[in-house]
Amino acid sequence: MAKVSSVAKNKRREKLAKKYATKRAELKAIIYDREVGDEERFQAVLKLAKLPRNGAKTRVRNRCNVTGRPRANYRKFGMSRISFRKLASEGLIPGVTKSSW
Repeated sequence: MAKVSSVAKNKRREKLAKKYATKRAELKAIIYDREVGDEERFQAVLKLAKLPRNGAKTRVRNRCNVTGRPRANYRKFGMSRISFRKLASEGLIPGVTKSSW
């Protein structure tokens, strides 16, 4: 199990990233647009820098929904390889069966 504080911190980051997603996208569109004047682009860079760092999507860590483990996660199932194997062996994940040949 991961520390509760690490999982909570990641949840806060997810919330902030969702909150600032549109604002960040608008500012980045201005920054990358070559048609816009240099001064306006520079102002957009400054506004983007003032937004909270944890509001960036890249700051969010993929964690296991069951244990909070930060590594070896399957995005499709939202859990780590260890939790996935345990639950799949018990037959608790719909549509997943153990292969045998």
